Amino acid sequence: MADNSTTTIRATFDTRAAADLAVEHLVQQQGISRPDIFVRSASDRNTAGSAPSGGDASHDQGARRDAPLRGEIEVSADIASSQVAAVQHSLGEAGALNVSGR
Repeated sequence: MADNSTTTIRATFDTRAAADLAVEHLVQQQGISRPDIFVRSASDRNTAGSAPSGGDASHDQGARRDAPLRGEIEVSADIASSQVAAVQHSLGEAGALNVSGR
């Protein structure tokens, strides 16, 4: 009998760039449909992460100071239980600070 159960996996990232990379890993490496992946602030505050990245970090005068760096970004997806180990590995490669499933 096949195991058709699903689990929600969540990972937190310190930059939006790392969260975006994680989404690409899930889509390209794990075959998860993009509409099934969710990206949001890990807290109730608007945030672009907890560290400058991408365009916020690449200015001649140093990192921009006006980006809302107020906490981590969460990436989550409902996946087949059989994918948990592979998805955890992909999220880790993308720079996840913390990965959990339930």
